[in-house]
Amino acid sequence: MPTSSATNSHLIAAGFHALSDPIRIGVLELLRKREQCVCDLCDALGVNQSKLSFHLKNLKEAGLVNARQEGRWIYYSLQVSQFAVLEQYLADYRRISQISPARCCDMEANSEAD
Repeated sequence: MPTSSATNSHLIAAGFHALSDPIRIGVLELLRKREQCVCDLCDALGVNQSKLSFHLKNLKEAGLVNARQEGRWIYYSLQVSQFAVLEQYLADYRRISQISPARCCDMEANSEAD
């Protein structure tokens, strides 16, 4: 069974991968407004259902969207908690930029000069 850290790393990588495609970004932008049926997403994005299904699968695997079935239609919505995980991951790097550079590099430069 994967560790929590490994699982978290997988979700972060999957989340950024899912955000790397313009169609998936378009889906997320549409879902910001409201939950939508797959047929409405197809119409709004101008893509066929099989192509959109591939992208929705990526978004679901990354934990960025929820899906629920109602009758014969599947409705998608944002899973905000996963966006918070990605946001926190980036925020951690913002804090790193405030840390001064490692002193070991300065020591190596001094030893080469001797």
